[in-house]
Amino acid sequence: MPDLTQTVDLLSVLADPTRVRLLSLLADAELSVAELTRITDLPQSRVSTHLRKLKDASLVRDRRDGSSSFYGLDADNMSGSASELWKLVHGRLDDRQLARDQRRREAALAARSSRLRWPDEVAGQMERHYSPGRTWEATARGLLGFLRLGSVLDIGSGDGVNAELLAPRADRVACLDLSERVIAAAKQRLERFENVDFHVGDMHELPFDPGSFDAVLLLHTLTYSARPQLAIREAARVLAPGGALAVVTLARHEHQTIAQAYDHLNLGFAAAELGTMLGAADLRIEQCEPSSRERRKPYFQVITAFARKP
Repeated sequence: MPDLTQTVDLLSVLADPTRVRLLSLLADAELSVAELTRITDLPQSRVSTHLRKLKDASLVRDRRDGSSSFYGLDADNMSGSASELWKLVHGRLDDRQLARDQRRREAALAARSSRLRWPDEVAGQMERHYSPGRTWEATARGLLGFLRLGSVLDIGSGDGVNAELLAPRADRVACLDLSERVIAAAKQRLERFENVDFHVGDMHELPFDPGSFDAVLLLHTLTYSARPQLAIREAARVLAPGGALAVVTLARHEHQTIAQAYDHLNLGFAAAELGTMLGAADLRIEQCEPSSRERRKPYFQVITAFARKP
């Protein structure tokens, strides 16, 4: 008979709705992580985390088949108390979400039997699934080949990650940051490029003449400003006529503790608010809208804006 600690641990495992969903799906069928991800509409990393906890509790087992792992209910190694508790929980479940999961499971098993190729299996959800070498970084580096840039200013450049990508496609890249330490790191990272220069300076008072740049970047920089309108005005000032400003920033949120942990000076922006600031700087807005949402809590949204100087 399990002791108090073992009982509490087991109850804790079964207290999570996602783990109950996974156990219900695996009750009488083996499924891969990819199949469980498609059935539940959950991120692959989250499914894998819950499966690991279920395996640690001896509630599920895994079996390798080539490059895939298949999971199933571990009836042989499950303790008597765990088996009884799961039968009690499973027998009393009557939920629309679980019924939907079961229908999707049958579709997944049918797709497996038809031996669909991987692209066919994940069609419509391809970005949610891992494929060897298929990353956003690899995609971005491939698309960079289409760029032909003139003079670029990276405001809040940090240690030069963006400049490293753009320098081979630009006539000049100027890195500006308020921190001497990160500029020193950027110099070390980018020492092989002769067309990159470095500046310690304030985004609210840029040390450049008007019209100096064809493109200006404010990538995840405005959250470090208590005066974002002034920062945008300065970016517009140093743009040449016809030049473009790219802004990527957090959408408005309420997570003050996280903002403080990263030294943010504001809680992001509404798209309309950012658009108003761009317009006030006499820039012609081409795009200003939420462009992505993080897949982990607290699910921050990101706004992307492009604006051009007439």
